[in-house]
This record gives sequence, C-alpha cells and structure tokens, in this order.
Amino acid sequence: MKYFKYLIIIFFIMSSINLRAESNDLSYKITKNLRCLICQGQSVYDSDSEFAISLKLVVDEKLNEGLSEIEIYDFLKDKYGQWILYDPGLNKSTYLLWLLPLLLFLIGGVIIFKKFIISKN
Repeated sequence: MKYFKYLIIIFFIMSSINLRAESNDLSYKITKNLRCLICQGQSVYDSDSEFAISLKLVVDEKLNEGLSEIEIYDFLKDKYGQWILYDPGLNKSTYLLWLLPLLLFLIGGVIIFKKFIISKN
C-alpha cells in the first residue's frame, strides 16, 4: 500500500509528459499547414521569420487554451484570410482550385483515348 502513492505520482508524471508530446505533434501538424506570410514559399514550421516565430507561439498558446485544430485554423483564417492555409477547404472561392486537376486528368484521358484507341481502328 505504501508504494501505491508512488505509482500514482509516476502515473501523473507520465500522463503529463504524454500530453506535452501530443500537443507538440499537433503543433507540428498545424504549423506545417500554415503558410508564412513573410516568406510565402515556406511553411510557418520551416520559417525563422519573426512572423513565423510569433505564429508558432500563438498556435502553442491556443493549444494550451484547449482549442482544437479546426478552431485554431478558423481563428487564423479570420485573422489572416484563407491564403494562410496550405490546404484550403472547399468553398465557392476554391472550387476551381479543387476541380482543375480533375478536369485536366479527364481531358488528358480523352486525348489519350482518342489518339491511341480510336486511331488504331
């Protein structure tokens, strides 16, 4: 019974370490999906600009407040606009962005079909 106290203490220490690791993984995932508005070619995670460093701190702060990944993305979209996300959602302004690869694939398929299948006959 005297070791039970130590087991409880160890359990709480291990669970707090695990929570920090999960938070860091989520922070990594979120900052990899955010575009640095200063560098424009790098993610926030890869950038060392002042903007990226401050955004990393904001993401960590929001995670500590208990916000989910989607809530953090919504907060940042409201503040900086849709362009900050590398993976924008499907909405009226991004239909072409999402449908263009599919259209190009279908047009390419039709061209290949016409050129190779129909020309053999």
